[in-house]
Amino acid sequence: MSNELSALGIIFTEFYYWVTVVFMFLIHAGFCIYEVAASRRKNHVHTLMKNTMLIPLVTITFFFFGWWIYFAFSNGPGITGGLNSAPWAEPWSELMGAHMGKGADGWERINGVFWAAFLLFSWTAASIVSGSVIERIKSSAFWILAVLIGSVFWVIDAAWGWSADGWMVQLLGYHDAYASGVIHAIAGGFALGVLIPLGARIGKFAPDGTPRNINPHNPWLVTVGLFMIFTGFWGFYVACNIPMWDIQAGDETFFSATNIYLGPTTLSAITFNFLMSFSGGLLSAYVVSKGDAFWTYSGGLAGIIAASAGNDLYHPIQAMLIAAAVVPIIYKMHFWVERRFKIDDAVGAVAVHGYAGFFGVVIAGFMLWGYPSSPNPDYATINPLGQFIGAIIMFGVLGFLPGYVSAKILKSFDMLRIPEHVEIAGLDIVHEESVKNDTDALRAAELEAAKNI
Repeated sequence: MSNELSALGIIFTEFYYWVTVVFMFLIHAGFCIYEVAASRRKNHVHTLMKNTMLIPLVTITFFFFGWWIYFAFSNGPGITGGLNSAPWAEPWSELMGAHMGKGADGWERINGVFWAAFLLFSWTAASIVSGSVIERIKSSAFWILAVLIGSVFWVIDAAWGWSADGWMVQLLGYHDAYASGVIHAIAGGFALGVLIPLGARIGKFAPDGTPRNINPHNPWLVTVGLFMIFTGFWGFYVACNIPMWDIQAGDETFFSATNIYLGPTTLSAITFNFLMSFSGGLLSAYVVSKGDAFWTYSGGLAGIIAASAGNDLYHPIQAMLIAAAVVPIIYKMHFWVERRFKIDDAVGAVAVHGYAGFFGVVIAGFMLWGYPSSPNPDYATINPLGQFIGAIIMFGVLGFLPGYVSAKILKSFDMLRIPEHVEIAGLDIVHEESVKNDTDALRAAELEAAKNI
């Protein structure tokens, strides 16, 4: 560190990202509580461990190749260039460990905490999928899918559309400051792709196809889990900013907080917009769901997600109105898709994250039409067509298609779904081998199922 000012900036940035990681841990704790509370008593431990064990699996794979993908793939590769060199992100690099040296442009200080901030985004993407598939997916299958979404596909979309030089930013004018598409649309699309081969829970649909409501085991813990997610979402928003960056062209110096594209913003701006979009989503969801607690809280989350693409630039009233407008749409879409296609999304994750994220990206194209997508004047400006194409890429190309293909492959090897008799009895009550071909155990399982549906 060459002088006191640069030392202060680097050390502050290091501490800044470290604190965001602490806050974002609450997202995963909230998801664990939320999913267990939404599942039935007979599946609690399975649900908890399924979501818990993605932590080490995604962490290790993100260390070995996920972090490198983010920096290496910003050109496609092959669209605006080849693979980028990213020596600080290679797992054998000295910068991927304790390092007190010089000459690494600050990476020796911030690499670990910046990596951890992105890692927590990866956990979030995998946890979004986790909630939608509870009570019938094999743990091993989910963990494979968690690694794919957490350490491969969302990282590719971040490289393309959530970095200062991503090809989507350059050519499409793609702008997604707080990850409406980059995290939420892709995870929701991936979940939808998995749900089609996975199928519905036993008893979810009546013989005539009418969907039945499988109520959360503990609605109060659902509320606690969602409030923890809201709290952790603050850390998520903060981690999407660079805290101190010289944004002044030429010889003068002007430091500011910036978005992920290094465009100037302020923490005050995102505070206004976070709370106003949250409030717009809550109010709208309360009205459209007629006071249903589960959908009211979920609507608050969907409202934030719907406005997140442009919450670095929106006026607070815009953020509120966007959230309020999108929530009824995704609420209606959830139940229409459920009835029409017999999709059993246990917690509404596809709607709350996927549909809200998709619409959030598209709406930003109209509301921010003509704004710079990044500080580079040679890049395309924000526009409706670029945002729409971007939303398709996030939800469909990198979300739905990989999720569907991966789940179909797992299903073809009988690796995707638990056996029917185990599902009836409950994953915490019996193990597959102990009940296979055991009619007494199967009869007991059916009796237990009658108590839990």
